[in-house]
Amino acid sequence: MFDSVTVIGATGRSGSAISARLRERGIRLLEHDGELTILCVPDRAIAEVAGRIEPGAWICHVSGATPLAALDPHERRFSVHPLQTLVRWRGPEQLDGAFGAVTAEDGEALERGFWLARTLGLAPFELPDSGRALYHAGAMFASGYLVTLHQAAGTLVELAGAPPEALVPLMRRTIENGFELTGPISRGDWATMDRHLEAIREQKPELETLYTALAEATAT
Repeated sequence: MFDSVTVIGATGRSGSAISARLRERGIRLLEHDGELTILCVPDRAIAEVAGRIEPGAWICHVSGATPLAALDPHERRFSVHPLQTLVRWRGPEQLDGAFGAVTAEDGEALERGFWLARTLGLAPFELPDSGRALYHAGAMFASGYLVTLHQAAGTLVELAGAPPEALVPLMRRTIENGFELTGPISRGDWATMDRHLEAIREQKPELETLYTALAEATAT
């Protein structure tokens, strides 16, 4: 559908993976004037960069939360957000098996967005522009806050004298088990939870609020 693509921000986390995957698929990457321009720039820069590009060819961004209006004044536009955490030290294989949120304003744009998602190795689904902030908040819970939880859990385990890396198989198995809840909350063992809180107050009191909030959310 697109024989040539220009990727702006090709050295970033998303841009490097996307560029490498397009090369694998035989798509010509041009420095400018590609049939499609993909903006792989920080969210705050999308509107500014889009505004500097002459309208005419297709353009898209890969942000999860940014609305399509950020691509004004372009009319031939869509968005494809890889629902995956991406790092520079991995290659395009990190896109494999992930989903891709496609936002478009008409059928032609949606078709082109689905093509790009599939070309990147993503399983596309349509996401309405009005739902982007809520969708991205959910992604933040699943990925960004998982990092926070791992850091907090690792701190407590290390203070107890255990190796924090021992938590990784536990976290992986929780995912493999379909997120089935086990542990004291699933058993209604509030005495154990109270002992947890006593130990946290004594050793790491700044984590008490986080622990309490998560316990209350898990119990409801």
